Amino acid sequence: MNSRNIVRLFMTTLIIGGVTAGLAGFVARWDQFAPMFSSFDLGEILSTFVWMFGVGLIFSVISQAGYFAYLTVHRFGLGIFRSASLWNAVQLVLVIFVLFDLVYLRFITFAEGEGLGSYLGLAILLLIVGLIVAYFKMKQTNKQAFIPALFFMTVVTILEWVPVLRVNDESWIYFMLLPLLVCNAYQLLILNKLIERSQRELESKRASKQKSGKQAIRKGNKQKVKTK
Repeated sequence: MNSRNIVRLFMTTLIIGGVTAGLAGFVARWDQFAPMFSSFDLGEILSTFVWMFGVGLIFSVISQAGYFAYLTVHRFGLGIFRSASLWNAVQLVLVIFVLFDLVYLRFITFAEGEGLGSYLGLAILLLIVGLIVAYFKMKQTNKQAFIPALFFMTVVTILEWVPVLRVNDESWIYFMLLPLLVCNAYQLLILNKLIERSQRELESKRASKQKSGKQAIRKGNKQKVKTK
């Protein structure tokens, strides 16, 4: 992928993360922000949105760092296991293990007379979103892409999410989760299109150079004929 499309991916993901966080923050923390909407304090609404937009930019950078780290780990995994199917099996085991830990560790750490349902529901939500995004990724490419996409959408998202999970503030949990999921899904689904666009741009440049080279040769031949 050329530098232009890398910058395009970075900037669009950055904006998507900021906007998603700005909107998700109002929903996740509605109890706190409802009074400003009831009084229609436009200045306070805009300033709050700008603040959450800025936090969303940070979430977006975390998402992008996680994505490029996973691409590196994925290449190492393919090299170590020397088989895409074996590496996919390892990733599937890790998906199950990490989702189990997401439920179990949070439950034994934070549950105080609460049932398992709320902790289990969060993991199920993450798994459903991961399955949906992985399905579309598979449709874009091939069947081998399903497990890596599911791994990225679940395991990597949870790793990116850890700072908020340790605090266990429900409003912040959803405030960070939604931008991470949207940014991760966007990067996963747009990457192939950007690679194809980069290849087309490269082929277009090559064709343009070949055309200009041929024109230069023809021009040189015509000048030789005139001198004769």
